[in-house]
Amino acid sequence: MTRILGLSGSLRRHSFNSGLLRAAAQLMPAGTVLEVGSIAEIPLYNGDVEAEGIPAAVAALKVKIVEADALLLVSPEYNNGIPGVFKNAIDWLSRPSSDIARVFGGKPVALIGASQGNFGTILSQAAWLPVLRTLGADHWAGGRLLVSHGGQMFDAEGNLTDDAIRERLRLYLEGFIAHLTR
Repeated sequence: MTRILGLSGSLRRHSFNSGLLRAAAQLMPAGTVLEVGSIAEIPLYNGDVEAEGIPAAVAALKVKIVEADALLLVSPEYNNGIPGVFKNAIDWLSRPSSDIARVFGGKPVALIGASQGNFGTILSQAAWLPVLRTLGADHWAGGRLLVSHGGQMFDAEGNLTDDAIRERLRLYLEGFIAHLTR
């Protein structure tokens, strides 16, 4: 059984990206399970807090990442880049720096996202590349999923309603899983 941990980079209750992650969990190929994780309890990074110890929410999420076979990051795009809350979570997860290789080193990572705009999350996804490279993660570039016009693709509760996007997501996930099993 292949186990993937999925994280949404949005804290909004009816987020398009959280909805995209929930849809991904429903569409996983046979023999694969996607666990939906959360960054909601991770505090703002503060070196003084780190000096007192890694917060419990960070430590627990690090364990989930280590135990997973791969990561699916579902990232919004804020001001043409990575949402601060998501980057903050990754910054915490990479502390102490001596832990980066254990948590992220060689970890297969897929990246998708949804936004209201015309271009989906193209700039956010591009901004993630140097971060993933710095962490030593294995970014899968064999597919791409950028959902534009989120207000037309998701309902008021953030559930994916567009069948064409659902099919693109299913194919994207199949490609990622095929990459993992090679």
